[in-house]
Amino acid sequence: MKIIVLNCGSSSIKYQLFEMPSKNVLAKGLVDKIGLKGASIKHKRSDGVEAKIEGEILDHQSGIEYLLGILISEKYGSIRTLEEIDAVGHRVVHAGEKYSGSVYITEEVIGALEECIDLAPLHNPPNLKGIYAMKELLPEVPQVGVFDTAFHQTMPPKAYLYGIPYSLYEKYRVRRYGFHGTSHKYVSQRACEILGLDIEKQKIITCHLGNGASMAAICNGKSVDTSMGMTPIEGLIMGTRTGDLDVGALLFIAGKEETSIQFTSTLVNKFSGMLGISGVSSDMRDIEIAAEAGNERAKVSMEMYQYRVRKYIGAYAAAMGGVDLIVFTGGIGENDTITRTRSLDGLEFIGVNINEEVALKSRGKEMLISTPESKVKVIVVPTDEELMIATDTYEIYEKLALESVD
Repeated sequence: MKIIVLNCGSSSIKYQLFEMPSKNVLAKGLVDKIGLKGASIKHKRSDGVEAKIEGEILDHQSGIEYLLGILISEKYGSIRTLEEIDAVGHRVVHAGEKYSGSVYITEEVIGALEECIDLAPLHNPPNLKGIYAMKELLPEVPQVGVFDTAFHQTMPPKAYLYGIPYSLYEKYRVRRYGFHGTSHKYVSQRACEILGLDIEKQKIITCHLGNGASMAAICNGKSVDTSMGMTPIEGLIMGTRTGDLDVGALLFIAGKEETSIQFTSTLVNKFSGMLGISGVSSDMRDIEIAAEAGNERAKVSMEMYQYRVRKYIGAYAAAMGGVDLIVFTGGIGENDTITRTRSLDGLEFIGVNINEEVALKSRGKEMLISTPESKVKVIVVPTDEELMIATDTYEIYEKLALESVD
């Protein structure tokens, strides 16, 4: 069967067409700059045939119409008709407390996701636009929602509650939700597959390090803590986000600068993190170049980033009573050998020993980077959220098919 996976952003749509259960990618691409000048679709078929089409793309539905047209085109297509598409899998950022796993999308589910817009105002609306569009264009094709927050719904109250009046949790559901759940779930499972480990007997720390970054403590296959909170601001220092910040400091700044809530939100989301500290860029590659050239602020920002990762590893090892496996993923986690190695400095006391020669060669590919003697295994696993979404979609589709037979 064929499943199309959609990841809809505010002005873009990433897509992949999978053949399941073989997990073969038949085609993938990006609809970019939706509603803006210079809109385009970049498409690549599994045999290497590529296309780039530029033109006016007014909204997400138009973008999806175009990408479906490419998928069935004689020159660039991978299928003959749209009837070959059996299911659609959507990445959805926030489901609040409503779902602890991926779900078949019904009117009730759509309503629930609309209720969560306040929790993810930048992400849920475009995610929903993809669902609306597919409902209009392929009304008979089942759709599945795979939520960034779902994997972390196994966290206990001691990990997800904040130290605020409990009434605010009851009234507004103010709590830690966590994100990147699809990635944390995939790389933890894949790492155990590679190493021949039973995930239900492992204490794992996953490090999704990119422009947005988060970590998770996974005990016996379930998330028990994660660094991001009610929003993606909390936790590690990121490209433009502050990470952990004293609320009192934020109130002090807002008072001194006499800023609005909107400006304060923009400050901590867009102008902070590595960009704000280094003054150079939000891109770690640019910051490393500046640090090597002697830029002190760039050096300090890198040290802060590495320290925060190391601190969370120590905290999660303590929370789980030990750690068996550390997994690195994401653009920085997979490719930045310097940041990854220095983030592990000083962790020999918990049993981490890195093969530095191997670690420095491991870029963007699955590789064990710890020594044979290391009590804690450390591995790099490139994330594949789209495959995880396709897998969940396939499983739910098969379940629906069985129920319809019964």
